[in-house]
Amino acid sequence: MSRMIRAYVLMLVLSGATSTVQAAQLDQLAEDPEWLALLHINQGATIHSRGESYVDDDNFFLADNGQADRHAELSATIAALQPAGAEDRCRFPARYRFLARELGWQETEPLAHCADYLEWRAQIPDGRAVLVFPASYLNSPSSMFGHTLLRLDDSAEPESVWHSWAVNFGALTSGQDNSLLYVYRGLAGGYPGRFAIVPYVTKIQEYSHLENRDIWEYSLTLDDVQMARLIDHLWELQDINFDYYFFDENCSFRLLELLDVARPGENLIEGFRLAEAPVNTVRTLYDNDLVGEREYRPSKAVELRADIDALTPDEQRMAKVLLDDPARAEDEAFSKFAPQRQHLMARTAFRALRFSERKHDRTNDVARRSYQLLTLMRNTPAPEPVEIPVPSSPETGHGTQMIGIGGGQREAADFGELYYRFTYHDLVDNHQGFLNGAEIEGLDFRLRSTESDDLKLESLDVVKIRSLAPRNRFLKPLSWTVHGGLERAAVFGERRLVRFVQGGAGLSWRAGPLQPYALAIARVENNSEYTPLLQSGAGAQLGALWYFQRVAVQTGVEGIYFGNDDYRHRWQVDINVPLSRQNGLRLSWQRDAWRGDGDSGFGLAWRHYFD
Repeated sequence: MSRMIRAYVLMLVLSGATSTVQAAQLDQLAEDPEWLALLHINQGATIHSRGESYVDDDNFFLADNGQADRHAELSATIAALQPAGAEDRCRFPARYRFLARELGWQETEPLAHCADYLEWRAQIPDGRAVLVFPASYLNSPSSMFGHTLLRLDDSAEPESVWHSWAVNFGALTSGQDNSLLYVYRGLAGGYPGRFAIVPYVTKIQEYSHLENRDIWEYSLTLDDVQMARLIDHLWELQDINFDYYFFDENCSFRLLELLDVARPGENLIEGFRLAEAPVNTVRTLYDNDLVGEREYRPSKAVELRADIDALTPDEQRMAKVLLDDPARAEDEAFSKFAPQRQHLMARTAFRALRFSERKHDRTNDVARRSYQLLTLMRNTPAPEPVEIPVPSSPETGHGTQMIGIGGGQREAADFGELYYRFTYHDLVDNHQGFLNGAEIEGLDFRLRSTESDDLKLESLDVVKIRSLAPRNRFLKPLSWTVHGGLERAAVFGERRLVRFVQGGAGLSWRAGPLQPYALAIARVENNSEYTPLLQSGAGAQLGALWYFQRVAVQTGVEGIYFGNDDYRHRWQVDINVPLSRQNGLRLSWQRDAWRGDGDSGFGLAWRHYFD
């Protein structure tokens, strides 16, 4: 079929058609960066469909083998789009403009017959494009690493956002999948993915948990021609399916592909990419001078915490009283405060009420208290705005992968160790650009060698997640952990490699740079010494984090008691000293104890981070 189409095109050339297309020119156009971007050709970025289009939808191609053969698709596209008034121009306006420019097609209004396209195009803002990055949110598997979407604005004016449109790529899920099934199918490519273009305000409202997520906005340096090309291609992608993979072919990867269309030749996704974390997308845009300005929008939770921190302990207690019963503003205890402080307490109570009820239907009681607090705010003078510190932006953090080398001693035996972590961040890594108290690790392993032993696996964390969210009078989040993998542990007094899954929940607090926590945990373990092979146990983790400038310290103890009367305790201290953004020193001490006995060890490691 492709040969027939190509022969037809060449016949048009020989018969004096309006465009002279030679075979050599076809070959050159088929390798043009803009054509490759328009077809979403995989040039080696991922292991899926190398040399072919990422698009998994027959409706996107005009040639029968267009997905695998860019030359055939080019020939078919020329044949379909060259005739005046061709209907396929309405499907592929970006392709048409590319070919018209390269082949010299001259028409005054080549898309005048495309009523649906023209009506849609008139609705889409084209003043500027902004990459929107809602920061990571550990309580949602699809948002653990953050998310990226594109916003199209009429202008840079703040109020224009109400008329903006959001461009989002996401998996088409049934809505019935639980978190574990979502992760599994996302890893295995079990979902199709699509671009969606919706009003920005509508998209933001879909984030039921957005109040907990800071938003970073990066305006992009696209000119008018590049903006028009991007928007035309979005029309071509409506209702078109791609494969969706959680790690590589995800929302961030697809947005880079889209921006490759806007600015062809940048090769934003060149080179093999084992994983595409949203933060790496931002770094790629900076590396290619695509970012103009950066803006930070604090979450509702951050705004509330800033108000709370601006209150004295007595004022915090009074604000909590107002939250429960705004009528207590008539009490003498409240009237003794200065009017501006009264306003700040009322505002804190109002924000806390709205935040705590954000996921519930509004009741008459909530409406009454909200009105009373707003009235109190109107009747008192507002204080100076509370300053919200701007945290380090996500792209300034360390790389998502880590390798390391270290050594130490355990019970008078020296050892050396090698480390590798596929992703992402632990509690004491350099916390610039990351959320304090949040840990996500995947495929983190440690190999150890001693003078008397060969290189052996010391530990493998398949997944390790901890969310230590501090509580206060107004915000009472639950802290939790999930951990699964292999590790060497004391089993009836001997160190053995065990397989385990454990998880738990508890509480965390914050006092200045110190963040203590307490978690109850349950564990299921398999090892060769246990009968039956699976043993369950329960225990607790107690510890504290200390963040001082870039240095981070974690100290803690964990105790597990098993149903077969085995038990073990572990005390641990970890200190991380950053040497640079991508390098750090990790000092650790550990003591394992069991049945009145135990052993201790310490180590020092150099850790290098990279993307």
